[in-house]
Amino acid sequence: MPQTFAAADAVELAVVERSGFVESRHTGIAIVLAADGTVATQLGDPTSVVLPRSSLKPLQALACLAAGAPLDGERLGLATASHSGTDRHVAVVRDILDSAALGDDALACPPAWPGDTATRDELVRQGTEPSRIRMNCSGKHAAMLLTCVTNGWGVSGYLEPEHPLQLHIREVVERLIGEKVAATAVDGCGAPVFATTLFGLARAVHRIGNSSTTSPFALHRSAGVLVQAVRANPWTIDGPGRPDTIVIERLGVFAKGGAEGVMVMVAPDGTTVALKMLDGSGRAATAVALRLLERAGALSASEVSDAMAKLPLAVSGGGQDVGAIRPAF
Repeated sequence: MPQTFAAADAVELAVVERSGFVESRHTGIAIVLAADGTVATQLGDPTSVVLPRSSLKPLQALACLAAGAPLDGERLGLATASHSGTDRHVAVVRDILDSAALGDDALACPPAWPGDTATRDELVRQGTEPSRIRMNCSGKHAAMLLTCVTNGWGVSGYLEPEHPLQLHIREVVERLIGEKVAATAVDGCGAPVFATTLFGLARAVHRIGNSSTTSPFALHRSAGVLVQAVRANPWTIDGPGRPDTIVIERLGVFAKGGAEGVMVMVAPDGTTVALKMLDGSGRAATAVALRLLERAGALSASEVSDAMAKLPLAVSGGGQDVGAIRPAF
């Protein structure tokens, strides 16, 4: 299996400052595509192969739409989400399962506690256990199950790479990235995750983010519907007060973070960023993506500053803010 990029392929993308001292440095690779799809900026080697992790979800959700799954609005947002497991998220996931005439037990993602602290605390007080529907990928899994039912594909083994659903998703992913999948791995939720070059991932997200609901091409129309659904329902894709939701609400971007320091983002004008942190930390990924969009002229400095103020970037000491996580450029 191809290995992810090495230190020689990366450049410094972010630093962590404490009391004026640079305590840590995050290196990685990044690419910015202009609205017309041309390469505007590249930092490090964007031809390096990465696992997109949850940043692949927009492509997977689009594949479900292309296969005829009846998803729109909040349901489509949840299909694209790494949600925080609130009761509101769970209600929409159950609605998707109900439309497929399936129960929670059909989900093959592992049981988990919700990411939302208040929700998790309440469940602990109630004496409940981790559940599959609270797992942050349950919306994606529910959408996959609905796609199987819609097409008459068996729901058993729907995560197997050779299942008709996964073969279809792979074909759509390869159409969007414009290259062959470099490798297939098992994601944290148990679903296949396809390795791509960072450039291929950026190209795919750029195509999705610049699609129109009135396009003459069916896949592009569906992509336009997907982006519209996420922008109209930013709470679905992450959760209240969480990074993806914050930047979608405040800036109108299309954003999808992934585990191990992956981030993709499309500005309202179509400018697109994809990045991957070498050390797998995602704590600076949103800020770096926003700064790259600002440098490309797609977002104003004041907009980016306002959004960053809402992100968890402060470094604490003695109960006070004594520094910050910030882009290195």
